[in-house]
Amino acid sequence: MARILVTGGAGYIGAHACKALRAAGHEPVALDDLRTGWREAVRFGPLIEADLNDLDATRAALAQARPDAVMHFAALSNVGESVRSPGLYWRNNVGGSLNLLEAMVETGVRAIVFSSTAATYGEPDVELIDEDQPQRPINPYGASKLAVERMLDDFEAAHGLRTAALRYFNVAGADPEAEIGERHQPETHLIPLVLDAAAGAREALSIFGRDYDTPDGTCVRDYVHVWDLIEAHLLALERLMGGARGIRLNLGVGRGHSVREVIEAAERVLGRRVPVRDAPRRPGDPSRLVCDGSRARAELGWEPRLSTLERMIADAWRWRCSGGFGP
Repeated sequence: MARILVTGGAGYIGAHACKALRAAGHEPVALDDLRTGWREAVRFGPLIEADLNDLDATRAALAQARPDAVMHFAALSNVGESVRSPGLYWRNNVGGSLNLLEAMVETGVRAIVFSSTAATYGEPDVELIDEDQPQRPINPYGASKLAVERMLDDFEAAHGLRTAALRYFNVAGADPEAEIGERHQPETHLIPLVLDAAAGAREALSIFGRDYDTPDGTCVRDYVHVWDLIEAHLLALERLMGGARGIRLNLGVGRGHSVREVIEAAERVLGRRVPVRDAPRRPGDPSRLVCDGSRARAELGWEPRLSTLERMIADAWRWRCSGGFGP
């Protein structure tokens, strides 16, 4: 059994990681400042409240937890907000990650799995994005994540860290047992917004642009179930603990779905109409991001099993109907 420090462990993906680590026989320790996370999501191990932007607090957290490795999810991730407030993203995502890496070196922690993003690729020139495509982010969020990847390279070379950067496409769904799920405040992710509109919690779902270069004019994304995503993290962690280093992999299914297709799938699964309204394009949104995940399958033996739109929507709806984290 290993002790794993999970930064952002009170957030959507971090909380699922803590549950999966516990189920795999590890000891997760969540680190979160609870600005965007939920105390109620910390159910599978202890919580250390700390802000990665505070270097002394970060050092103290690692000294307290004494982890064997780190899973690093803590970050701001709203593309539109990053365009409006780039300094916030550089300070939080890059500065906080630098503090974490320096504290790891000082305390002798040598392995880290980093939550990166397909946004580092920007507007791709290919149908399926593999890891050899140029990383040319078109928004500060993607740029901040790419900067952390570069830091991982440098800390690996200088200090012998073993690092994995996993570039997510669109994460969706919820714990199949409905113990934890996705909640943001304010909510910005498509499937929870679709569910809100279907449930009458919002008047209508805003479709941000219908004039993209896609079959129906709405943005196309590759959706991966959060539980499949976390399985890849555990596989990457296992490889790092075995001595591997320099893991850089895309995590996606290889199928793109438009905003319109997500809405139609939700209407089928829920048996409810999803009211919509048109809204202007959001700055920084590429028209299409679809993954070539063959390298993750080959290197990790990863096989996404739950990543259909219908399953992701059904699991998210079940968690919502269970009451989630309350009102």
